[in-house]
Amino acid sequence: MKKKLVSMLLVAAMATTLVTGCGSQAASTESAASDTTAATTAAEAPAAEEAAPAAEEVAKPEKITMMVDGTVVTQANGRDAFEARWEELTGIDLVINQPDHDAYYEQVSQTIASGELPDVILLSANYYSSYAAAGLLWDMTDAYENSELKASSRFIGDSVEQGLKIDGKLYGFAPTRGNGCVTYVKQSWLDNCGIKAPTNYDEYIAMLDAFTNGDPDGNGVDGDTYAVSAAGYVGSEAPFTNYMAEFYQDAYPSFYQKEDGTWVDGFTEDSMKAAMQRIQDAANAGYLDPETLTNGTKDCRNKFYEDKFGVFTYWAGTWATNLKTNLEANDLNGDLVALPPIAEVAAGGGYFDRVPPVWCITTACENPEGVFKYFIETMLDGGDMQTLWTYGVEGTHWSTAAETFTFGEGEDAKTYEYAEGEFHMLENLETPGTFYKKNHIDPMLSLAKFEGEDPGLATVADEAKASQELFNNNSHVADLAVTTDAMQEYNGDLWNKKAELIAKVAQNQMSVEDAYAEFEAGGYAANSQAIVDSLNALN
Repeated sequence: MKKKLVSMLLVAAMATTLVTGCGSQAASTESAASDTTAATTAAEAPAAEEAAPAAEEVAKPEKITMMVDGTVVTQANGRDAFEARWEELTGIDLVINQPDHDAYYEQVSQTIASGELPDVILLSANYYSSYAAAGLLWDMTDAYENSELKASSRFIGDSVEQGLKIDGKLYGFAPTRGNGCVTYVKQSWLDNCGIKAPTNYDEYIAMLDAFTNGDPDGNGVDGDTYAVSAAGYVGSEAPFTNYMAEFYQDAYPSFYQKEDGTWVDGFTEDSMKAAMQRIQDAANAGYLDPETLTNGTKDCRNKFYEDKFGVFTYWAGTWATNLKTNLEANDLNGDLVALPPIAEVAAGGGYFDRVPPVWCITTACENPEGVFKYFIETMLDGGDMQTLWTYGVEGTHWSTAAETFTFGEGEDAKTYEYAEGEFHMLENLETPGTFYKKNHIDPMLSLAKFEGEDPGLATVADEAKASQELFNNNSHVADLAVTTDAMQEYNGDLWNKKAELIAKVAQNQMSVEDAYAEFEAGGYAANSQAIVDSLNALN
């Protein structure tokens, strides 16, 4: 049965110290241009020749504070140039708070708890729903519906934005589709082991065994590699299972809505128990990176580049090129196979297309209409600003000047030549020997076209296009989270317990049966059912 999957709320971030008396009601701010309900008599009506008053002009902010993760160019990668160019285009002072990417949501929670909210913040779907329900996000429904961007023929994302509405109101804007992960396998490891890419779970496990106990890296030593690494045994945000798709298959560790409209907690189902057993078996066999529990995504990438493992489930599209070029920068073979979902994953709907991260304006913002108009709406202006958000800054991240680049030395050297007027990306400041690929907006996922031709689309590598196409053709979309009072009360502790039990089972510290006995004895099963009951009461 195809499952309509929903994002789980991380309500641990929504401590009572954050908001007092907000309950679970979504915030709503009246539009300055809302209609009046007072009747106008004939005597009060303006003369026919008298012009109607002009619509109130949206005030331009003098300063905008934003909080964002590493999906915008970082300090090491020319963020100062990005900030300067943005300010040049708008005439507005931009103040950027950009925590380390892997610790971003920990810092978001601390920032929210401190009460020092930025004007605009980038949030994943689960935080978006939680903070909207807590009254921390500005209702931008009217601003969006009446925007020039929505009315533009260039804009192709209305269905995405409508899908982000909560109780009919929009509290965040996504400039792109969500995207998701595909499984990449090193072609050289397959060749060295004399095997083909797997099509089902038995073949997948056989590949993992060969990669763990054979000599896939070709260094003459058997058994000094492991097959798979991931940033945790379960993800910290929806859709949770995307980094270990082959093990979870049709299982889901949180709440989802079945085809008949009823809600269940996927963690309590037999499919989840089977998934946990598969993870434990693979870990016991030595197939999984022993540091999986504590890995961040950067840790995994670095190990992949160091040839410590060969199977990496990671983002489709641009990351196919990033992985390839960084392997080659380490003098390794960069050929990767992007796997179509194995049969068992395909039966569950394929890979997950996540709900996209959204730009939200907080209720602390003094001029939300101005921030929407000059920050959010300009992001997809079809011109200079969209180029900035998509490709970065001319002279720092891209150029059209005649240039020649040579990466590497001797026989391994590669030369890239660009003619005058040819758009090309520049060498990465943080990772010399590689080129930038994009800034915040992935051109393959953007929800608005450029006014003319996309200036940099030709720079998107073939492997990125192929990876993105494979994902788009073999994925299904996760639904936006639904929040209830019971969800907010219980789900933070409940999720922490689920993640703890999954990790303990994976590390062979307890059996699957003992994990569920502890889940029951600790009252977590009862709290799970209370959430299910509250969700079903919405129907």
